[in-house]
Amino acid sequence: MEVKPPTHAPGAWPVFGHAWAVQLLQQALTNTGADGRPVHLSHAYLFLGPPQIGKTTFARAFAQAILCETAVGHPCGTCRACQLVARNNHPDFRLLQPLDKDGNPDRDKGELRTEQAADLIREVALRPVEGRLRVFLIQDVHAANPYFANKILKTLEEPPEHAVLLLTAQHRSAVLPTIVSRCQVLELRSLDEKTVAEALSTGWQASGSQAQLLARLANGKLGWAVGQLARPDALSQRQEHLETLWRLMDADRVERLAYANNLAAGRNSRQLFGLIEVWMTWWRDVLLAQSGGGDACSNIDHEDRIAAHARAIDSETVREYVKTLTRIEGYLRHTVNVRLALDVVLLRLPALASARD
Repeated sequence: MEVKPPTHAPGAWPVFGHAWAVQLLQQALTNTGADGRPVHLSHAYLFLGPPQIGKTTFARAFAQAILCETAVGHPCGTCRACQLVARNNHPDFRLLQPLDKDGNPDRDKGELRTEQAADLIREVALRPVEGRLRVFLIQDVHAANPYFANKILKTLEEPPEHAVLLLTAQHRSAVLPTIVSRCQVLELRSLDEKTVAEALSTGWQASGSQAQLLARLANGKLGWAVGQLARPDALSQRQEHLETLWRLMDADRVERLAYANNLAAGRNSRQLFGLIEVWMTWWRDVLLAQSGGGDACSNIDHEDRIAAHARAIDSETVREYVKTLTRIEGYLRHTVNVRLALDVVLLRLPALASARD
């Protein structure tokens, strides 16, 4: 299922939250010189923030605003330029993404490659085709290989007057300091629950209960919540993961190891990481309930069971298991011995039966 782009009022940026950043970029576009170029527009911007909070969406909206044919200070969203940028078809807009070894976009394990840097340097030198400026959006610059990062330094330091470079990254520390110093940095923060819920309701027409639940589960990541809307089975799959967790908490070692074997044999990385993510949120909720923070729990549709687990299992056991899940998730992204990692996850899973005994 493809989720439609969000709906916005005329004249509004297609961005939810981050009002301070919207205001800053809008001001940069408002005053133009005799040549029509915004006089306060920097040559490079770096959008920083956690995964799935909307960095690329924001950067693309900024690119639309720069190239927009009718509006000043914001993207109109309806002109030819705005529509072409949204589809990556504008002749003066270029999107660079991390690629896998076969040259396909891959934001999980891909990287920005040396040949992409060479293409960027060549294209930056070209004059705009339709307007006064060319805009380059470099996604996930923290995934750049050393050659890419070093090759674009001179371009970032001395770009042609007609070029604007927009970069996104998760953490400042993951980007070369020499790249950071050449950009105007905008550090985007996770959105509050109310903003995410309102965005899902007004922008994507989610139902009230669906918006509230996803907003709580999203932990400030609007992009994650929108991704869940794109998958009709997302919430039902989450429920399946939770029911599996509850069942295995009462299971013996043989049943737990059999489940680990079946999960490893399936080789479905999306299912595997989805399960671990759901289990992680569950045990964090249990810890919150144990510390008196039940109002902040994510799984708000299962508050009674969270409270029951908080009473039945001691907090030290829960804390240790959260550490185990965090460690194993990291291992699974790098190790080939998936079965061994899953054995650890299942064997160390807190047991309700032993807690009652």
